[in-house]
Amino acid sequence: MMQILHHMRAQGISPNLETISIVMDSFVRAQHVSKAIQMFRNLEEIGLECDTESLNLLLQCLCQRSHVGAANSFLNSVKGKIQFNGNTYNIIIGGWSRHGRVSEIERILEAMVADGFSADSSTFSFILEGLGRAGRIDDAVEIFDSMKGKDCMPDTRVYNAMISNFISVRNFDECVRYYKGMSSNSCDPNIDTYTKLIAAFLKARKVADALEMFDEMLGRGLVPTTGTITSFIEPLCSYGPPYAAMMIYKKARKVGCRISLSAYKLLLMRLSRFGKCGMLLNIWEDMQECGYASDKEVYDYVINGLCNIGHLENAVLVMEESLQKGFCPSRLVYSKLNNKLLASNKVERAYKLFLKIKHARRYDNAQRFWRSKGWHF
Repeated sequence: MMQILHHMRAQGISPNLETISIVMDSFVRAQHVSKAIQMFRNLEEIGLECDTESLNLLLQCLCQRSHVGAANSFLNSVKGKIQFNGNTYNIIIGGWSRHGRVSEIERILEAMVADGFSADSSTFSFILEGLGRAGRIDDAVEIFDSMKGKDCMPDTRVYNAMISNFISVRNFDECVRYYKGMSSNSCDPNIDTYTKLIAAFLKARKVADALEMFDEMLGRGLVPTTGTITSFIEPLCSYGPPYAAMMIYKKARKVGCRISLSAYKLLLMRLSRFGKCGMLLNIWEDMQECGYASDKEVYDYVINGLCNIGHLENAVLVMEESLQKGFCPSRLVYSKLNNKLLASNKVERAYKLFLKIKHARRYDNAQRFWRSKGWHF
């Protein structure tokens, strides 16, 4: 990586701050904090300056990887040599807030004020988050109420911090109160606000509230990411019927969200368990239209769902398709289908399927043996 940087310099290509951020973050992620700091000290060798902006990049890399102590120490070591700004202090305060270290937050805040910088909405959001993680919810409420007197109106991040604090103590009434207070103070909720609230409602099994909040989010034109939709569907597929998960899925598809393969598998698993075969086949078709290939898990869910409603012939056809594609079904699913075929007096069909399964398992076992020996044919 360093050779590439020097090669860029030799070719007359000057790396920018984004390049340096990637390099320093790579060092920090690999636990080479000293190398990241040394990289910052040697920026002049590659045509960049050790200024406020590059310092903030280094501190951000250290704090987001939980090396707040190293970031704080380095900040103290360069004080007076490099000019700080409000964001410099906010990065360190944000790092300590993730760990709930209120005493460290107060110390940095005092240094920030002494250096001539006043706390802004970002600073307050970090302070409130740190107090919440330390379990000091009452102190967080007091600081939130005092913000208007300090000529700093709460913004979305500040409200999100308060909502997160009350989620942590499972006080959903206060969460909703602060959420509604955003609109009355001309502060629009963002995708993070809705994600926090919906995830909390789903965890507490308040499905109706979660669906209502999901509708409000889509009504504001906020489109969740693929991972967010998966995080909503996952808890819904761990308890109760699959109707709520299907509502999330249909509404997400309607606004153009891309559904992940993991989400499709969760829906197939839940629909299969409840014997909702029509919906299961529709989901399977949607999954294939989105470009996802069926694997062993998918075929097992479809076969299991068809068995549950007694569509044995269709289950046999799906299993034969699975075998043709090289996927050997699980022993549980095959045993279930075989027993139902025998109970329905379809002995000949069961025997023919048994021969195909026997051949597929022989090949599957041989393939496992090859791979265990490091052979790849």
